[in-house]
Amino acid sequence: MERNSVEAIIKVIRPKQWIKNVFVLVPLFFGGRMLDGAELLAGIITFFSFSLVASSIYCFNDIIDVEADRCHPVKCRRPIASGKVSLPVAYASMAFSFITGMVLLLLLGQRMWQVGGILLCYYALNIIYCLRLKQYAIVDVCTIAFGFVLRLFAGGFATGIALSQWIVMMTFLITLFLSFAKRRDDVLRMEQTGEAPRKNTIRYNLTFINQAITITASVTLVCYIMYTLSPEVVARTQTHNLYLTTIFVLLGLLRYIQLTVVDKRSGDPTQVMLRDRFTQIIVLLWALTFWVIIYNS
Repeated sequence: MERNSVEAIIKVIRPKQWIKNVFVLVPLFFGGRMLDGAELLAGIITFFSFSLVASSIYCFNDIIDVEADRCHPVKCRRPIASGKVSLPVAYASMAFSFITGMVLLLLLGQRMWQVGGILLCYYALNIIYCLRLKQYAIVDVCTIAFGFVLRLFAGGFATGIALSQWIVMMTFLITLFLSFAKRRDDVLRMEQTGEAPRKNTIRYNLTFINQAITITASVTLVCYIMYTLSPEVVARTQTHNLYLTTIFVLLGLLRYIQLTVVDKRSGDPTQVMLRDRFTQIIVLLWALTFWVIIYNS
């Protein structure tokens, strides 16, 4: 492949990872406002803005980890580590993604200030994460989970939708669960090769990871049930039937634990979502059931 080709640069900004920023639209969905054109547009703008800012972080992460990535069995294929994208072009891609993402916020009008503040907090947090925080076990996964909470708040501010405390807790817990599952993949690789893929991997082991996955999955499920039964949610949605969607949340958690523990395929949650048909069907059924209950009540 030609150096600094468009294809290689696109790989650096990782558009496939943008699926994570769907969390920006969660307030709209749970708030029953997906059919409001103006608010949906604001959510979409925020989605792309957050995605571009996140891409800037991906560029920065690959830049500072270039030497470590070259020694990694999988990450050595990344464009910067493999030499397909030069460092000057990587820095330019980082700056372009960040500036474009922030400029997009101008389309939000007065709400751009609140959303912009959230994005700057997210950016600063992840710069610190790339430079330091990812070296510390537990702190690393909590930082990642908090980043998804910031996505949630960005969507809430952009659309003017107040967030339930249960939604905030669920977002933190489910992403903490996924992060622990991803770390399990690193622990397995360390046990097979004798080398730690990350500096903090030596502070994890299978016993701890398995217990952490079980705890976070259990609390996430309880939190979701509390959300569906909470008086404020029942009053806002005008229905007592949201608890019926719990079955899909349980199935989704069990399926992901199966992929993690039995199939050992938890290395990249995004790839699991894009490739595992069972998971896709569960998520689709959950979304359709939730939609029918919320929008037809």
